[in-house]
Order: sequence, then structure tokens, then C-alpha cells
Amino acid sequence: MQMTAEQLVQELKDTVVELHFTRRHAEALEAENAALKAKLAPEAEHGHTQPHEDADEAHGHSHES
Repeated sequence: MQMTAEQLVQELKDTVVELHFTRRHAEALEAENAALKAKLAPEAEHGHTQPHEDADEAHGHSHES
């Protein structure tokens, strides 16, 4: 089935609108990611992001038998 010129134009318009909203969503996610990284950066400087195992070893705890 072939599309009419009007249908092709409408399909193009729909695709452009969808792309616009997808880009806005991606920008919002990038901003959220940057904010989370900024929030976590001070914690990393103070050593608050150590994995659980490393924190236990730092306090003299060991997981070895």
C-alpha cells in the first residue's frame, strides 16, 4: 500500500514532533544525571561511597574464613 502525499507529510510531522519530545526527554535525563553526579561528588571526596566490602575491611572486619 502506498501512502498519499498528505499521509507522507503527516507521517513526517508526527516523526518530527516525536523526535522533539524524545530530545527534550534526553536533555532532562542528562540534567538529572548531572545533578546526581554533582550531589555524589562531595560524598566521594569524603570517602562515603566505599563499597560495603572495603568499608568492612577498613574497620578490621574480614569476609574470609
